[in-house]
Amino acid sequence: MTASVHDLITLTPKDSCNTKLAAGPWDFDTVPGYGPGSSQADRLPDPVSRPGQLPERYQLMPEAELYERIVAAKATLGEELVILGHFYQRDEVIQHADFVGDSFQLANAALSKPEAKTIVFCGVHFMAETADILSTPEQSVILPNLAAGCSMADMADESSVETAWEEICETYGVDPENITPDAQGKVPILPVTYMNSSAALKAFCGRHGGIVCTSSNAATVLEWAFQRAHRVLFFPDQHLGRNTAKAMGVPLEQIPLWNPRKALGGNTAEQLREAKVLLWHGFCSVHRRFTVDQITQARAADPQVKIIVHPECPMEVVDAADAAGSTDAIQKFIAASSPGDTIGIGTEVNMVNRLAAQYPDRTIFCLDPVICPCSTMYRIHPGYLAWVLEELVAGRVNNQISVDAAVSVHAKVALDRMLAAKPKA
Repeated sequence: MTASVHDLITLTPKDSCNTKLAAGPWDFDTVPGYGPGSSQADRLPDPVSRPGQLPERYQLMPEAELYERIVAAKATLGEELVILGHFYQRDEVIQHADFVGDSFQLANAALSKPEAKTIVFCGVHFMAETADILSTPEQSVILPNLAAGCSMADMADESSVETAWEEICETYGVDPENITPDAQGKVPILPVTYMNSSAALKAFCGRHGGIVCTSSNAATVLEWAFQRAHRVLFFPDQHLGRNTAKAMGVPLEQIPLWNPRKALGGNTAEQLREAKVLLWHGFCSVHRRFTVDQITQARAADPQVKIIVHPECPMEVVDAADAAGSTDAIQKFIAASSPGDTIGIGTEVNMVNRLAAQYPDRTIFCLDPVICPCSTMYRIHPGYLAWVLEELVAGRVNNQISVDAAVSVHAKVALDRMLAAKPKA
């Protein structure tokens, strides 16, 4: 059995991007920021702060005891509980999940258990918000650690997007609150937000005729949008937007970047008129770590190596790889490979490590030689999971995520459109 990422960080700290990752996340949950790891240098927008509150007794419990307590609490709660775990979660947490998947799969999983009174989402904040929006009013959604946010999601806040929308619509000569189709039946622009965004921005898309996408169905969503609009404002991840649009044949000169700190996003009015996809200046700190040099080195070491990367990686990395796809697509790529294959993967190391353990007859490795998991996902520790489950057994709901009804109604419109946009085979 391959050692878990947590074990690797503990045993070989010199190979990790930050040795503090091996400590309990409660050591830095109360400090504003994203914590140690790949996103530690990301700018934290004010006033984002999600403090942790794990009782000390859970901080001190041995791993074996936490495991036993989680198993016992799950057994007591039975069908009233469902635990969702994202692919990027640490092994020590994912072993307790009833469903494991990417954001699209888990959004659907949240709908598949209407009898469960409580959904415990082992992921990050925007995922738990989405589960709350899609779940029934009788269900509660819990995020074990409220400090598990997402730096990419925080790069596009509601105020900045609203301001950009008004500026863009003014350039196209339309009312930002009342855009009507032209003779072709299309509006000048339509908003598309990646799943990695706040409920408020999903609601923004719902109000303005837009839609949510995941890395699984981004191409389907853009096709849907282009049927209804001449162009798209895509946020917050520039790389997913650029890679998807480019693969669909949109020229790069029609995919400008919108920097919210600059007038017209740093573009001319002519560039905006010629644009097909306006990309928000956001990114994933983990996937930005992958480089063409890493791929070059992998091919030098083994000319037969196969490379697959996530579409949140920079365009040059995606172009240099053999394939690119969502976390689910990466899983399927590995499953379709053959014993003896060597495969380099450009995505979060917890998932890569788990695939390597699942397919021991293949050589599977992370392109980034430095062990650097998603630091915000890493904040879901078994201690937090044991705590919220035992509180449920005692009749108390802690760390509940509740989206305001006024926001939820519009966000659900955009999310329902996303769920109907099935990923391409």
